[in-house]
Amino acid sequence: MASANRRLLAIQRTLAPVGTWRRLLLLPDGARVDVLQPHDVGQPTQVAVDGVLVGLFRTLPRTLALVVSAIGTPHENTADHIPKYPVLEILPPAAASAAASASVPVADLWAINYALFTLFDTHETIPLVLSDTLKNAADLSAYLLTSGLARKRHTLPQDTARALAEPEHFVLRETFWQGAGTGPYHTRGWLRGHAAQLALAPPPYTQTFTRTPLVIAAHPLRPSKPRPGEVVYRRYVPSLGQTVEFAYVDVEGTSQAVECEGETVSRHLATFHRWHNSDHVNRGWGERGPLEKHREYMRALMADPGVLPVMMSWDGELMGYAELVYIKENHVAPYIPGGAWDYDRGLHILVGEEKFRGIHRSKAWISAIHHFLFLSDPRTQRVIGEPKASNDAVIKLSVAVEMNVNTIFDFPYKRSVMTWLPRERFFKYNHLAFAEDRDTPAQK
Repeated sequence: MASANRRLLAIQRTLAPVGTWRRLLLLPDGARVDVLQPHDVGQPTQVAVDGVLVGLFRTLPRTLALVVSAIGTPHENTADHIPKYPVLEILPPAAASAAASASVPVADLWAINYALFTLFDTHETIPLVLSDTLKNAADLSAYLLTSGLARKRHTLPQDTARALAEPEHFVLRETFWQGAGTGPYHTRGWLRGHAAQLALAPPPYTQTFTRTPLVIAAHPLRPSKPRPGEVVYRRYVPSLGQTVEFAYVDVEGTSQAVECEGETVSRHLATFHRWHNSDHVNRGWGERGPLEKHREYMRALMADPGVLPVMMSWDGELMGYAELVYIKENHVAPYIPGGAWDYDRGLHILVGEEKFRGIHRSKAWISAIHHFLFLSDPRTQRVIGEPKASNDAVIKLSVAVEMNVNTIFDFPYKRSVMTWLPRERFFKYNHLAFAEDRDTPAQK
């Protein structure tokens, strides 16, 4: 069947009047998603994954709004402030060729939804109906509703049964980006490997304790860490045409070794050492020093259950470093108004490569960090930052990705601004499909 689909795509690519195939995105597992958008808007758009036609969608001549709080009130039929979006119909590959499949696998439906939220990224919801020609329509409907990827229209309790029988599903942008419909249904999600397994079954709560010269705190036992060098997060950024990736640091050279100052060391350690000896990074971090200092610095963080140090890259090229911390056992916890929560997360970041600096790329990778932190554990409700009060660039970046300035406070060694990002706000706003300004994209 796959070979038949490939032959079909090859034929269609030669038919200019039909439209033009174009690369839309890469899935986190590396699969390529292409779309064929016809010149005739009345015809369906075709979606292919790695050259295989997996489904089609077409716009129906009606719109729907997901009305919630107004249901059962006098405003139910006049809630015009709630946006209406076109209803889309999902069709099987057989709609393009009788020789193709009449079903759409769950993993491919997720890929189609990813394509939709890339094409229609400003839509808070996408009203969907599953074509009567879909052989597995009932299974797909159950997948959408059970995973939380979609819901039915909001109703009063006495109307629930009728709503469930209606064909429309409202696919939700905020639950899509929270990972709904990924694990345990397939392995195409943004979290990779160890991180994906932990998010699927977060460690249950049990209390432990941290005592250091800076911290005395009771807090939840933190999860185990990935293998050195293991990729934990990957996401394609359409506005750049590149993939941002986070990998757990590898100090010993398990994944890749290079020469540095007469030693054979890991690529991560050599790059970390070079960055910290640059004037730009040293001004912010103050960790200039010999290779052995940086080796011990990274080893200490790998041994600390409350910190996940990661190397960041664009298309595999290292560009920055981040320390992703649990706030409750971090030295910033006593300064948080109202106190730290058990699963609050924080971050310390640097961009080491000059060509990857600038507000546009920064918005992309910091949104990716926030995404990773919220995906890693559904109990994480806040990401908290504490940049130096004089660091206008980081504060401006934080505000640009919907963090708010909560307060100003003084460490013994610096004055800081405390920035907060609640989970709900992050997923309500649209910072993931296109993290950059459309009119002024960054250079690749």
